[in-house]
Amino acid sequence: MFVYELHRAAHAELVREAAAQRLGREAARAAKAARRAGRHETEGRVSTGRDHYAQVA
Repeated sequence: MFVYELHRAAHAELVREAAAQRLGREAARAAKAARRAGRHETEGRVSTGRDHYAQVA
């Protein structure tokens, strides 16, 4: 009976770890989708070519 209880406890721990990893992947996927959706907005920050070059004497 003791071995069975150890097995059940180990199984429950593995299920908890899998759920935590799944939740982490879903959160990362949602964050990536939010960033990707933000790039295609009609209104947003406008950058000019001046932002990319250093000022010359």
